[in-house]
Amino acid sequence: MRQSKHTNRKVVEEMATSYIKEWEKLLEAMPTEYKQSAGRFKRALDIITEEAEPEVGLSPKEVIWKKNKAKLYCYIPKQEKLHKTPILLVYALINKPYILDLTPGNSLVEYLVDRGFDVYLLDWGTPGLEDQDMKLDDYILDYIPRAFKKVLRHSGATDLSVLGYCMGGTMTSIFASLHDDLPIRNLIFMTSPFDFTETGLYGTFLDERYFNLDKVVDTLGNVPPDMIDFGNKMLKPITNFYGPYVSLVDRSENQRFVESWKLMQKWVGDGIPFPGAAYRQWIRDFYQENKLIKGELEIRGRKVDLSNIKVSVLNIAASRDHIAMPDQVKALMDAISSKDKEFKLLQTGHVSVVFGPKAVKETYPSIGNWLEKRSK
Repeated sequence: MRQSKHTNRKVVEEMATSYIKEWEKLLEAMPTEYKQSAGRFKRALDIITEEAEPEVGLSPKEVIWKKNKAKLYCYIPKQEKLHKTPILLVYALINKPYILDLTPGNSLVEYLVDRGFDVYLLDWGTPGLEDQDMKLDDYILDYIPRAFKKVLRHSGATDLSVLGYCMGGTMTSIFASLHDDLPIRNLIFMTSPFDFTETGLYGTFLDERYFNLDKVVDTLGNVPPDMIDFGNKMLKPITNFYGPYVSLVDRSENQRFVESWKLMQKWVGDGIPFPGAAYRQWIRDFYQENKLIKGELEIRGRKVDLSNIKVSVLNIAASRDHIAMPDQVKALMDAISSKDKEFKLLQTGHVSVVFGPKAVKETYPSIGNWLEKRSK
């Protein structure tokens, strides 16, 4: 019996060796372009299955305040700061905010710090089931104002600028509207939706005739990140589901592209749950009923009036953005009372506005130059 097992294993090994040799011969006989394609495909598989995930969020920072899961970071400057007015970055409740500090040389945080700004970031953290009753009211009226005041105390400044990205900008606009007594010097919005009259495929997906919002929230508590990611990808399914992997195979020999690809895939796959109560508000009050731009939104019983915003505003949209389309972003300009306001349309997408070659060449300088002229 033992001899039979040994013999069988030997036969299998010989067969495997024979197949490998035949495959190698077949590869040798292939035209050069086929060999190159096979090599790129193998390299792509190695990248996906074997290579380590990249490190992210490497700009030096310290935590200066916490509340529940949220943390307020202060970034440590490499040089003496050149501007007295600090800037507070506010991200969305979806994904993680290190997209603003993805990697050295491709980081909005690093860029602003290197230009002499005092930079802070409000990280919402990862909510648990115990946070399913957290509402937008809580984030906008309890968290952002306290972080704002903490930045003032920590920096010793008399006023500060606030930059909101994506949903974080929408939340920032509500915060600013309800706190026009606070010393806000400048507001920057980056691909943030304000008008939900036309939301593309989102409008179809979230139509209350087909999407049972209450049942989703009551069943799940917190909405899983995979569900949100799937919805985002369905806006352009071929491009989003298959495109990244086709691109990786095509360009797997380009190490610079590979590093960027790995960084982006790490961030896209690093989603966080959306607190149920906040999600219910976000979908019903914004996507289904469009209350913000209509002046009908109430946060903890207080009416939100965007015309209360009178400070300097830079409002950035991306021409290829399917998540916050340019018209959704631009609508803010007619709703606010600011005399110093600028709308800027960049030829990028919702994420490439903050990461990638165009972000480095266009977005970062646009923000830095605008801010520098309006900071102490």
